[in-house]
Amino acid sequence: MKNVILTILFFTLTGTLYSQTRTIHVFVALCDNEFQGIVPVPTKIGNGKDPRLNLYWGAGYGVKSFFKLKTDDWVWVQQLESTNPFVLDRILFKHATEDVYLLADAYDGEQIKLCTENFLKAANGQNPETLWVDNQEISFGGGANLIAYIGHDGLMEFEVSINYQDIHQKPKDVIILACYSRDYFSPQIKLAQANPLVWTTHLMAPEAYTLKAALTGWIANETGTQMEERAAQAYHKYQKCGINGARNLFTTGFK
Repeated sequence: MKNVILTILFFTLTGTLYSQTRTIHVFVALCDNEFQGIVPVPTKIGNGKDPRLNLYWGAGYGVKSFFKLKTDDWVWVQQLESTNPFVLDRILFKHATEDVYLLADAYDGEQIKLCTENFLKAANGQNPETLWVDNQEISFGGGANLIAYIGHDGLMEFEVSINYQDIHQKPKDVIILACYSRDYFSPQIKLAQANPLVWTTHLMAPEAYTLKAALTGWIANETGTQMEERAAQAYHKYQKCGINGARNLFTTGFK
């Protein structure tokens, strides 16, 4: 009888452990022809103050549109208000089959530096934020399990100044979909003591299908190398760039 009780207790505890809610916070710097050093795109998708049609948000392969309309893996939860006046849109999704929530913030494109700094602070575990969802309190910001950045690589044009903390916890997983993100973000990610799962070696289009593919691997507890391959396969599928070129574009870790 004692063994039966211990067995039930073991499965109860381990079941709780493995069913623990995980969270993802995505920082999106809206595409901006005027305030970012990018090759200009059509005006209606390059207005960094209008998330509705923005290339990285409301356009067909933007984060909001893609996750809401073009994948069955993620379920729309709600539109949220942000206390940050430079976050122009904030949305919450839940994975269709796993206990994983995704919060995405669309930053005014003119405020790309602020978006980048807030991403890096979160990667360092700073500025945790809690939300009440489905009668439970869940953590985002520096309290999220995975932090992602989508947009132009502003570190090509400006420097950031962040007081990083010496963390005493498991390093945050990060994904950075921006041009040459490994080259430009490496010093900051090292200072943040974060774990780069997927980032890039060359020019790229930071669209949501790549993020979705990488997150599928992360949810399945795959390695960075496996997630890197998922990202490459998705990028090749949509960009028709050749799988070898796509594989050379994405990388994992500090290699």
